[in-house]
Amino acid sequence: MIEKIGNNAGKVWTVLDEAGRQNVKEVKKTTKLTDKDLYAAIGWLAREGKISLEEVEKELYISLN
Repeated sequence: MIEKIGNNAGKVWTVLDEAGRQNVKEVKKTTKLTDKDLYAAIGWLAREGKISLEEVEKELYISLN
């Protein structure tokens, strides 16, 4: 499970690196991850200090640090 989360975190990081700041819906659509897998990957990246999260008008945006 840890390896899967790490791989999914890499997918999310790659999307953000290529496209810049995006909301969670855009990242989910691009990566084709399930909600569970996406949020685990976001948590992994957040814990490592690789991303910033910002809520704007009830939308969650993610960007690389």
